[in-house]
Amino acid sequence: MGQKKDLLIEIGTEELPPKSLKNLAVSFCQEMSKALKKNELNFKNINWYATPRRLSLLISDLDTAQKDKENQRRGPSISSAYDNNKNPTQATIGFAKSCGTEISKLEVLETENGSWLIFDTILKGKKTDAIIPILIEECLIRLPISKRMRWGNNDIEFVRPIKWIFILFDKKIIECKILGIKSCSSSFGHRFHHPESIKINSPKDYSRILKEKGKVVVSYDERLSIISSQVSSIAKENNGEAIIDSELLNEVTSLVEWPVSFIGNFDSEFLKLPKEVLIAVMQDNQKYFPVIDHKKNLMPLFVCVANIESNSPELIKKGNERVIMPRLSDAFFFFEWDSKYELKKFRNSLKKVIYQKELGTLYDKSQRLVKTISYMTKKLHIEPKLAKSAAELCLCDLLTKMVFEFPKLQGIMGRYYAELCGEKNDVAVAIGEFYQPRYAGDELPKTDLGKSLAISEKIDNLVCIFSIGKIPTGDKDPFGLRRSAIGVLRILIECNIDIDLKDLLAVAASKLSANKSLNYLDDVYFFLMERLRNYYYDEGFSADEFESVLAINTTVPLDFHKRLIAVTKFKKFNEAKNLSAANKRIVNILKKSDKIDTMKINDKLLIEESEIKLANTIEDYKKIIMPMIDNRDYTLALKELAGLSETVDHFFDEVMIMSEKPETRKNRLVLLNNLNALFLTIADISKLQD
Repeated sequence: MGQKKDLLIEIGTEELPPKSLKNLAVSFCQEMSKALKKNELNFKNINWYATPRRLSLLISDLDTAQKDKENQRRGPSISSAYDNNKNPTQATIGFAKSCGTEISKLEVLETENGSWLIFDTILKGKKTDAIIPILIEECLIRLPISKRMRWGNNDIEFVRPIKWIFILFDKKIIECKILGIKSCSSSFGHRFHHPESIKINSPKDYSRILKEKGKVVVSYDERLSIISSQVSSIAKENNGEAIIDSELLNEVTSLVEWPVSFIGNFDSEFLKLPKEVLIAVMQDNQKYFPVIDHKKNLMPLFVCVANIESNSPELIKKGNERVIMPRLSDAFFFFEWDSKYELKKFRNSLKKVIYQKELGTLYDKSQRLVKTISYMTKKLHIEPKLAKSAAELCLCDLLTKMVFEFPKLQGIMGRYYAELCGEKNDVAVAIGEFYQPRYAGDELPKTDLGKSLAISEKIDNLVCIFSIGKIPTGDKDPFGLRRSAIGVLRILIECNIDIDLKDLLAVAASKLSANKSLNYLDDVYFFLMERLRNYYYDEGFSADEFESVLAINTTVPLDFHKRLIAVTKFKKFNEAKNLSAANKRIVNILKKSDKIDTMKINDKLLIEESEIKLANTIEDYKKIIMPMIDNRDYTLALKELAGLSETVDHFFDEVMIMSEKPETRKNRLVLLNNLNALFLTIADISKLQD
């Protein structure tokens, strides 16, 4: 076994973007892991560290060198290696020279296809410390950086200017140049607490020494845990509970190297503002954690996390309290200003706001929503007047000062303003639910009007953007169409809404320009079905289960869901394997045969006992399961059809399907077609895998 040593890599930078810090660190770790494996350098573990000013990797038990490799070079064939006088040809002389050896040392390789001259050598493995700098630079270049920076007078680019590079292999410092920056012999501590260099003698001491001497907690997870614990404890000490949003917690963790949390206060007069507004000011603007009491009401408190252990913590506390005051005052002003006007007063102003150049204004969009939701009101038995009001008003809060300042509050502020100006409660609630679900795992609208409004908006997004050819490609989805698609599907399925997707798309497209071809609707439908595939894969359904239902082309997502559930349960039956295999066989037979132009079986041509029984059984089962199909009780229907297994097995064992008599052969193919059609009323079980 070769020698193993630990490797530490630290890339010191100016402050890294907090929202992408963790992703950068994880990606660096993954890229380095792949690079080491590709270069046949084995290691035990690789751990990543990340702070605002550094990306680090600790690789334990890494090979100190690549293994030596046997290398065989093949030269000319024996027939062309020597002339008639058994003297080496120019090909042989050139081969020996290229191998750096004498002709006498060349060997012969005998194979079934002939004999060749060969030369065996040992390729010496490269030392790890010589390879590592190259791999680091390659990995850094491959990091997912949306916008790279240049600094100084060179062409080097990275997410932020690199300040130092420290690479320690066991006790040896690797001297090199990466991205134009020379490596150094030490790490550095906290920008304020310990800006001086810090000597580290062993990679395993890295985290401990930086924490003890440098006032830097390099472990991202440890910092996150410290912050969460500090924030919760401080809120509890003040008889409250902190609202710890996971996104904010990650961002704050990415902003500090030495977290020190403290409580702050603001004037209780601001509690008159909507709760969501105060939370938006604290979380989005100030990166503070709001505090609630035991009744879940906001308290005039916040918890702030500083990146310094101050000798005058009270000054930092007062400074943060001073900073939040004007923010809250602005929010109070926005709310009072917006409240002077009824929500519908903003509607005409929607005509001045372009939605998309080819699609008109936000007013045009609201008119399309009125059309789409009116279709849904008939399906969900919603009061048409309420639906029309909700559709006309749902975009109006986009023009308020509050939503302009806090875009996240769209819909939420619409509800508050609708309530203030006396709109019906159902309308106000629906406006508040308009954008749900906003993200993966978010709550769905609870009211039928809210569900209809949310579906209408998301379907309009899809139809409109596809109609102008701005389809998502790769990772790019600037209009959030994947989110819209999943939102529509989740509401339709999880809220048990029985609506045909293609009909819904056609209604949504009917208000667009009459000159537009409707061919793009097929693309929208395919896009939705692909999102449906991802939705079910995430829920744990298998590819073959999904494909078995997709094959029958049901366009109602709720119906698709019920069939999929039935197929999943059917797959667990003992008979499922045989029936699936039989259906595969049927499909293959029918594919290879002439097209069947009838479903009618000629009873007079039924000869064998097992085919007579199968024909009668199919008719009996039709009578049994069709009422179940009509009621969409697909689980019970497939459970019944499982009883066909033995009859089908006997048929295949005892009947020659491809009879020499054309009439008999055709009749048996019709019988198989009928059997296949019986299952296809639910799903194509031939696609199920063992």
